Amino acid sequence: MERYQALIVDDEPDILELLEMTLARMDIDCHSASDLTSAHDILNSNDIDICLTDMRLPDGDGIDLVQHMQQHFSHIPVAMITAHGNMELAITALKAGAFDFVSKPVDLTVLRNLISTALKLSHKAGASSATNATKTSPSQASCKEEEKEDAGTRLLGESKAIERTRATINKLARSQAPVYISGESGSGKELAARLIHYKSPRTDSPFIPVNCGAIPQDLMESEFFGHKKGSFTGAVADKAGLFQAANGGTLFLDEVAELPLHMQVKLLRAIQEKSVRAIGEQSEQTIDVRILSATHKDLTQLVNSGEFRQDLFYRINVIELTMPSLRDRASDIPLLANYFLNRLSEGDACPHLSDGAIAALQNYSFPGNVRELENILERAMTLCEDGTITADDLQLRHTEPNSQNSTVDPIDNVSGIAATPDRPDDEPLEDYLGNIEKDAIMQALENTRYNKTAAAKKLGITFRALRYKLKKLGLD
Repeated sequence: MERYQALIVDDEPDILELLEMTLARMDIDCHSASDLTSAHDILNSNDIDICLTDMRLPDGDGIDLVQHMQQHFSHIPVAMITAHGNMELAITALKAGAFDFVSKPVDLTVLRNLISTALKLSHKAGASSATNATKTSPSQASCKEEEKEDAGTRLLGESKAIERTRATINKLARSQAPVYISGESGSGKELAARLIHYKSPRTDSPFIPVNCGAIPQDLMESEFFGHKKGSFTGAVADKAGLFQAANGGTLFLDEVAELPLHMQVKLLRAIQEKSVRAIGEQSEQTIDVRILSATHKDLTQLVNSGEFRQDLFYRINVIELTMPSLRDRASDIPLLANYFLNRLSEGDACPHLSDGAIAALQNYSFPGNVRELENILERAMTLCEDGTITADDLQLRHTEPNSQNSTVDPIDNVSGIAATPDRPDDEPLEDYLGNIEKDAIMQALENTRYNKTAAAKKLGITFRALRYKLKKLGLD
């Protein structure tokens, strides 16, 4: 295989020598430049695979080179070398299109991890993968793709909004910049995070999602950074944290707004220093993790109110990806509905939507977005007759077309099930719906002494639908 070639741009001879030696040990040929003019000449006359550039150069700065490469050599990942602790410049470089950054004094472990990840984007790496693919049967390759789709990486739709989202995701996958994914509940924020991971050079490493609001505050530090045996009461064994588990891959911080301030400080340091220290451990461990985060709350408002640290906000919000709401892509509803109905049928005859049902769905506001659409269709499948779902089967409350102020009737008061309680103002809609559904199912099971067939009948759904719900809600 053809050897990789790197361009190193720095006017400090000691730094150049260190970088050249490090890359040479990785079997990478180096081309060195001390200014922008020389760097441009090397780029024009060589097949470069990766570029490392210092921020300050005699005839300009590294940002100029990053922007030039974005315009003329966008296929080459470029990493910025910054002064220690100068996160503002690092973030500026990432926003300009830099693949990643490394701070002086250069940590060689961090540098090698960065280079290894960046080279996976090279066309030479792609050629190597293609060569290896010829040794893999088509069925094996197909199975691998299906595994990724089963992992939840299908972003369905043909609307302009979703096409723009897919294009942005493909671009973000080539970077290591932290991405903040915003959007309403149920709009597919975790799905977008998974896609960014699976399309990135980190695809063969772990994708670790964590709901920050689901971790008790007194366990957060242990969950994120791990602990040593005996470091506190109950620490009966060494435990790796989420950062260690995601090493080499991606850590997705869902509902990041729920982090308390003391954990925001620790998270900021871990991201900036690219290292973590387990509770009870004396030394820090270098980690190679890309951070993606999301929340349905307005982080800017939380920063202004002092509930979220501004410095952490700027660090995780280097690039923002906004997921479109379902009402902004109503034309995708028939495609999404057919996909969900086929999946929910589990091999049985799949019901179809009447024209009236499709019209009702496209004129509904969907405060719960795609997740709510799936829940509505799941319920409608249990109520429909003759394999056709009508508008009545959907049981949607009347709303003005695309109204954003409508509410959803999550579950019917059937067969003796208790009436729906009011939703607390601060409770996410999907949690509210899930808890009501879970309570209704548990009550039906208790009333029938856990006879699933009788419970399904009491709930007015099929046994197959009850079995699906039990599995989905973790009650099976």
